[in-house]
Amino acid sequence: MSLRFSLDELMVIEASRQIEDENIVLVGTGLPMVASLLAQKLHAPKMCYVVETGNIAPEVIPTPTSVCDPRVMYKAIKHGSLLDSLGGILQRGLTDIAFLGGAQIDEYANVNSTAIGDYNNPKVRLPGSGGANDLASHAKKILIITRHEKRRFPKNCDYITSPGYINGPEGRKDAGIVVKYPDIVVITNLCVMEIDKKSGKLVITKLMPNISIDDVMINTEFKPLIKSYVNVSNPTKKEIDTLRKEVDPYGVYLKDT
Repeated sequence: MSLRFSLDELMVIEASRQIEDENIVLVGTGLPMVASLLAQKLHAPKMCYVVETGNIAPEVIPTPTSVCDPRVMYKAIKHGSLLDSLGGILQRGLTDIAFLGGAQIDEYANVNSTAIGDYNNPKVRLPGSGGANDLASHAKKILIITRHEKRRFPKNCDYITSPGYINGPEGRKDAGIVVKYPDIVVITNLCVMEIDKKSGKLVITKLMPNISIDDVMINTEFKPLIKSYVNVSNPTKKEIDTLRKEVDPYGVYLKDT
C-alpha cells in the first residue's frame, strides 16, 4: 500500500528537514510551530525552541494553537517576553533559523506583509511587520511556508516589509543589514525554492509529487532559476506517523488524507 499524505503535510515535513540539531529556532504561530516540533521529535532533540512571545526551550505539548497557548510554556527554562526573544536572542545574533510569512514574496525573497498596491492608497492594508523585519534582518537562515499562488509571487513586492536579498546579491550589504548573506528557503505546496547567493534570486531545488516545472512557472509571476537537477520531495512513513500521532494528533493544523 502506497503512503498517503497531503501537500500541506509535506510542506511541514520539508520545513522540519531544514532544522538541524542544536539550532536556535525562533517560532511563531501556525505551521512553523508544527514544523519545529516535528524536527525536535525526529532528528533535532537538542534544538532550542524559542517562541516569539518569549518562552525559551519549552517542552511543547501538542498541539498549541498560538504563541500565547500555555502548551508552549510547559517546562520552559524561561517565561520571558518579546524583549527576551527579539532582543536577548535574535538581535544578539544567536538565532540560527527564523520563520516568516507574508502576502507577497518576490524573486529576491523580499516579503510584503504591509500593503497591496500603493502604500499611501492601498487596495489592501495588511497587519504590517510585527517582528518580521527583525527576523529577516538578524537570523542566519529564513524559512517561509506558504501556498503557491501567482498573486503571492510577484516579480517585485509592492512594499518590502522584510528584506530578502532586496535587489541582488549585495542588496543586504548595501543596505547595512547585519546578516548580509543568509540562507533563505521558501516551501510551498508546489515546490521548494532556495536563494542563490550569486544572483540573490530564488531557484527551484525541489518539486512536490506530481508537480512539474511548468506548474510552478504558471503560478509564479517572476521566472525563478532552476537547479540543474531538481529532486522530487517525498515523506517517509516515520515522518508522517510522527506528524499525525505526536505533533498534531487532533488535526488542529493538518487534516490527514
